[in-house]
Amino acid sequence: MMLLHHLATELPTLVPMTEDLPKPVTDGLDTVVSWVKYIAYIVCGLGIIIAGGMMAIGQRRGEGGEHAARLGWVLAACIVIGAATAIVDTLK
Repeated sequence: MMLLHHLATELPTLVPMTEDLPKPVTDGLDTVVSWVKYIAYIVCGLGIIIAGGMMAIGQRRGEGGEHAARLGWVLAACIVIGAATAIVDTLK
């Protein structure tokens, strides 16, 4: 019991605090990752708009199913990009 009490009081002092650790030199990398992330978000938004416009035009010609599949691929790409950026943000 005494050992557990000793560990509970001494262990937090042995673990370095995050403000004591040196900051890694990744500011340039963070900037590049942020730019790529926002460009990917813009491309996803444009892809959805373009796929929707093509669906509207294709509906008059009777090609609605083909463009719906294209929209599905665009949305799947948006999910992959969103998941990737969330993982990268978590790791930095």
